[in-house]
Amino acid sequence: MVTEQQKFPLSLNPLNAHSQLTHVLHLLFFLIGLSFGTLACLYLKSFPFSSQSILHSVASQILPPLTSSPPLPPPQLSSESSLPVLSLETNGTHENNTSVSLTGQQSLVHNMSDKELLWRASMVPIYQESSYKLAPKMAFMFLTHGPLPLAPLWERFFRGHEGLYSIYVHPHPSYNDSWPESSVFYGRRIPSQPVYWGTGTMIDAERRLLASALLDSSNQRFVLLSESCIPLFDFKTSYDYVMNSNLSFLSSYDDPRKVGRGRYNPQMWPIINITDWRKGSQWFELHRDLAICVISDNKYYQVFQEHCHPPCYIDEHYIPTLVNILHPELISNRSITWVDWSRGGPHPGKFGWGQITDEFFNRVRHESECAYNGNTTSMCFLFARKFLPNALEPLLRIAPLLLGFDP
Repeated sequence: MVTEQQKFPLSLNPLNAHSQLTHVLHLLFFLIGLSFGTLACLYLKSFPFSSQSILHSVASQILPPLTSSPPLPPPQLSSESSLPVLSLETNGTHENNTSVSLTGQQSLVHNMSDKELLWRASMVPIYQESSYKLAPKMAFMFLTHGPLPLAPLWERFFRGHEGLYSIYVHPHPSYNDSWPESSVFYGRRIPSQPVYWGTGTMIDAERRLLASALLDSSNQRFVLLSESCIPLFDFKTSYDYVMNSNLSFLSSYDDPRKVGRGRYNPQMWPIINITDWRKGSQWFELHRDLAICVISDNKYYQVFQEHCHPPCYIDEHYIPTLVNILHPELISNRSITWVDWSRGGPHPGKFGWGQITDEFFNRVRHESECAYNGNTTSMCFLFARKFLPNALEPLLRIAPLLLGFDP
């Protein structure tokens, strides 16, 4: 019997011939591809650009820019003992351009919209203080109607502590101030908008202040104050108290009464549930991380702007509710600004010439009990309000004794 292999010699076997042809074609295609690749590499090397620039060019054609504004440049170190203050100066040639420079100047003037300001503030890099061996700063943010009648008291409070604090003032835009260059308030006014009590403009102003202060990466703690606020202790005591705390000082509590849960608008659901709803003092102190959360929020901010109107007072509910939803573990659930609500009504008590006594101050400073870093203390408040302009003279008189200020 003749086998299949005997019919066809090995070299003439159709199966083997087909396999050999396939291998030859594969080898031919490989040689052609190798030659083409080598020529292409030699050709590209003759051009003065790198593969990175090619990718960047391609990406710029495919991906739209995140924003029309240039990215915020990182702070540069100066020979000063602290990080330079971020100066935002308008470009006089083009109205829509904003030049940002770290010059150490005191001007906070800029022509950015609130949207751009908030964006820039949220993008400021976080620098490790230990890298520069610099002390973190405490930002004092004054939300005012106009003048600061108690400024001389604050001048003494800040005296001798340069490099440990920053000041930001948000007055009514129509107010014309004239601080001398020697004042700690000189050049510390930020671009402002009108603010109306109990409305969303209050939160806009607070976010504007926070964003302006966040532009300086050395600011690590942020306290909101008004023109009627005074310090209850000297600067070093206040600074150490805040900086050494492992929590932010913000009151946020569930009030079942009409002035609490009764202000919740069901139209806020499902983004904000009534179980999320919180009330608290407008006068807060925030760590940088929480401050960034406040200015970066758009989701809950929009809900409040649409559905929280008097008798729902947004300044008493927005930040307490926001922080309760996002990071309730980071707050102390108390304010460090003392206010007298004992008289009843929608506004706290006011204090003028006749109320400023040693006994009054000792009561405010030490007749409370609260938790601080896990321990119980009688030192619960660092600031107090509301103090009338005519309280300045007696305040200055007792300041050296009670507050340790230089006369």
